[in-house]
Amino acid sequence: MTGWYAMREVDVAVIGAGPAGLFAAYYAGFRGLSVAVIDALPEPGGQVTAMYPEKLILDVAGFPAIKGRELVANLVAQAAPFRPEYLLGVRAEKLSYLDGRPVLGLAGGDQLHCGAVLVTGGLGSFTPRPLPVADSFVGAGIVYFVPQPTELTGRDVLIVGGGDSAFDWAVTLAPIARSVTLVHRRDRFRAHASTVDRVRALPVRIVVNAEVSRLHGEDRVTGAELTVRGGAVETLPVDTVVAALGFTADLGPLAEWGLRLDRRHIVVDSAMATNLPRIFAAGDITDYPGKVRLIATGFGEAATAVNNAAVVIDPTAHLFPGHSSDGT
Repeated sequence: MTGWYAMREVDVAVIGAGPAGLFAAYYAGFRGLSVAVIDALPEPGGQVTAMYPEKLILDVAGFPAIKGRELVANLVAQAAPFRPEYLLGVRAEKLSYLDGRPVLGLAGGDQLHCGAVLVTGGLGSFTPRPLPVADSFVGAGIVYFVPQPTELTGRDVLIVGGGDSAFDWAVTLAPIARSVTLVHRRDRFRAHASTVDRVRALPVRIVVNAEVSRLHGEDRVTGAELTVRGGAVETLPVDTVVAALGFTADLGPLAEWGLRLDRRHIVVDSAMATNLPRIFAAGDITDYPGKVRLIATGFGEAATAVNNAAVVIDPTAHLFPGHSSDGT
């Protein structure tokens, strides 16, 4: 970004440009703090942009339904009046302190001196869990997320998985695909019950207690064999397999900073503070008793983190500055 490399200090460095990070950029600007947003991905939006920009998101307050890309565009527009600096396609690799203030070492050797750091990196870098049978299939037609659902118009789609992503893709693809079959190795699902009920009301076939045991085709998938518990085998015509089996996360360099972790999550207190001075965290990357991982939750955590960071940066500041609508 123009002017970035001349700026060596910032009040708040936000690591992660997903929804929580973008809202943090707005809220920090509202509080009069300068902000830099750092993300290893080349554009804002985090996993929403990378994985499901066209999928409808149903659990953001005030929006009965909103596409991922539209939510990201709105968040960027909301923060824009406060002119946050974006450094995209770059990782924050090292953390040190100078005179008690954090210094971020960025990929490429640049350093950023910060009043506070807010980590909103979702689940860190993420890799889709592979579909085992895909290892022996060299053709095309296996995907792990669907950035452009319209590309599957008129296709015979097989969705593998039993979580929210699998059922969300079924909702999205049922109106446009020629056929949609969802297969899960158990008879119970991890997805929200309301979404499961919605899919059951659609022309989607749900096969439980079954696994994909073989894929047919040469250049691309033409069919899939399902092995049902007990040994029965069924072959389906399929030209696209959506493997919605979840993702494994990697905190990357953040894992070496000395943050207190619970497996792949950063442990925070009620102020969204970590165990390290002036380092806060919000969004899916955090963990505390009773944590609920929703975009809506991340928004509130981001505001809490920024307010508490503001007091750490300037002890004379108020923890809660009032509502953004005050005085309008």
